[in-house]
Formats: sequence, structure tokens, C-alpha cells
Amino acid sequence: MTEATFYHLTETALEAALPALVEKSLARNWRAVIQVPDAAACAAIDQHLWTFRAQSFLPHGRDGDEPAGDHPVFVTAGTANPNGGHIRFMLGGAQAPDDLSGHARIAVMFDGRDDEAVDAARAQWRAFRAAGHDLAYWKQTPEGRWERAA
Repeated sequence: MTEATFYHLTETALEAALPALVEKSLARNWRAVIQVPDAAACAAIDQHLWTFRAQSFLPHGRDGDEPAGDHPVFVTAGTANPNGGHIRFMLGGAQAPDDLSGHARIAVMFDGRDDEAVDAARAQWRAFRAAGHDLAYWKQTPEGRWERAA
């Protein structure tokens, strides 16, 4: 089964937390898919990955960039696994694909200060648990580091 990991953002914004987790995935030689709910979010994440740090960027493609398999990180509003990603980051309440078997891990990132985002994450947790996936929950410490919780 695919591991479903939930990242509960309480101290930093998604834009600050996402690049570090994607970099860790690339360091493991994993390809990554970043799934967002719509084309506007796709454009925003695309821009952010190029500019999040003055000294570096995350090489990536997005919907419309072909061939998708050439990109180690691919941003999409769809549910396909266009670059053969080992990990799928799900942002903004994006709905999981029906078939997760192509991924080693799903990473659901959600804003703990947004009640709707928390409710959506809880619903995804229940769905993943019912489907038999391995679950992990990480919450930010006051310093912004990740700590595994229950």
C-alpha cells in the first residue's frame, strides 16, 4: 500500500514548507508530482518553484510542458502521474487519484489555521485509512520543524 503522510502547517505558509520537502524527495532520487486544485494554483506554484530562493530553484515542469517524463518535479491540476513520480504532494484540497499504486508516498499538506482545509484533510485521512494505506501525521513545532505525532 502507498504511505499517506499528512503535513499539518501551523507555523509557516505552504510556500515556505513545500520547497524543502520537495528538495528532500529529490535528494532521495525520487521524482515528485505536485497536485493542485486548478490551473491558477498550478501557475502560482510553478512561479514559486522558480523564485522561492534567490540562489537556487527547483527544476520542474507543469501541465502543458512535454514530455512530462523529462521533469523530476511536475506540477499538475490533474490526477495522472505524468512523470512517474514516487511521491505526490497534494495541495489546496486536491482530490487523490483513484489509483495510488504508482506512488510510494502521498503527502497531503494543509493549513491548520484554515478550518475548511483541516476538515478536508480529516476526510482524506479517513478515506486513506479505509482503503488500507499506511498513515503518518506530522505537525509543525513552534520553531517550524516537523514532528511526528499520533
